[in-house]
Amino acid sequence: MSLRAYQQAATRTENPREVEYRLFGQVTRALMEASQADVNDIQTRIHALDWNRRVWSALATDCALPENTMTKELRASIISLSIWVGRHSSLVMRKEEDFEPLIEINRMIMQGLAGRAEAA
Repeated sequence: MSLRAYQQAATRTENPREVEYRLFGQVTRALMEASQADVNDIQTRIHALDWNRRVWSALATDCALPENTMTKELRASIISLSIWVGRHSSLVMRKEEDFEPLIEINRMIMQGLAGRAEAA
């Protein structure tokens, strides 16, 4: 089976929570690798931080849609986290903060996604 066929099959069998979990796993792994990279490896740092910021921005955009079925409180929390992720990412790029809080937040989201997937 080719890689493309495998990816298509995997995508068809995953529910949305599993897709989100996998995405968070990938971006969190990139953040972890960037946190271990040389502080002057700007490309690795920018790639991981930008990818994470884009994931959170997409989540915030989705939460702002009126047709989103999550509670208003949860949507507001995700939007607030997205804003914080953007600000903290800028501080990490300026070497004023480290990656760990970003990694930890993503891990907490993954735990929540895993718990909901098990309950479903």
